[in-house]
Amino acid sequence: MADQHRSPLDRRTLLRGAGSGVAAATWLVGCGSDDEGSGSTETQSEPTTLSAGDVAVGSGVILDDTYVVTQPTEGEFKAFTAICTHNGCPVASVKDDTITCNCHGSQYDAATGEVTRGPATEALAEVALSVDGDTLTVG
Repeated sequence: MADQHRSPLDRRTLLRGAGSGVAAATWLVGCGSDDEGSGSTETQSEPTTLSAGDVAVGSGVILDDTYVVTQPTEGEFKAFTAICTHNGCPVASVKDDTITCNCHGSQYDAATGEVTRGPATEALAEVALSVDGDTLTVG
């Protein structure tokens, strides 16, 4: 029995033949998440806490592939989403003021989240971070 929900064109065929890109974009929209009512790709997670002492100056920590927390200068903390904007891989490391994704080599500035090396073209989204004494709360 044929699958009645399957498109008669597979993605590769559609993309190869899409002259204007509109048909491909329309078809790809249907390939997204089954989440209803949410057009956002931002991470929806519970706030996470950690000790400020866990985040070295010029470096950072990655929390459950959800957030990356950095300390660009002494006492200045930043938080970003930990998902690379190029292809959706979790970032892998924070070192020498640089956040790196190992999937395709994209790198981001640890102070701003801006792309410093592609193939990513969009910055990591900044995430709310609060400091209460030695406790950092992210999200």
